[in-house]
Amino acid sequence: MGLGGDIRIRDEAHASELAEQALCGFEAVDIAIDRAGIGALLRDAQGRQMVLRRHGAQFVGRLLDSSTESRLDQNFLTIGTSDRHFGKVTLNLGERAQAWAAGLRRIQA
Repeated sequence: MGLGGDIRIRDEAHASELAEQALCGFEAVDIAIDRAGIGALLRDAQGRQMVLRRHGAQFVGRLLDSSTESRLDQNFLTIGTSDRHFGKVTLNLGERAQAWAAGLRRIQA
C-alpha cells in the first residue's frame, strides 16, 4: 500500500526540524541521532532535553523531566518518559551514549 515507507532522521537539520514541529520554539543546540535514524536526543540552550522516536510514518517527541527513566548498555541508551503512550525507545548513540546518559541523570535529580 505504500503508507509512509521507512522514514529515518537524515541529519541534524532534519532532527532539529522534527523537534521544532513537536514543540514550537524548541531550538536544538546539541543533537545525538541514533545510528539507524529511528530517533534522536536533543538539548536546547535552556537545558531542556527532548527525545524523538519514530511512530508509524511520523516522528513524535517528548520533553524529558524528572520522571524520565534511562538505562545505558554500552552504546545503547534506553529512554522512557512519564507518558506511557509514548513508550520506551532504545537509541544507538555510539560513543556519545555515555555523555547523554550522564545528562539524563542530571535532570532526574
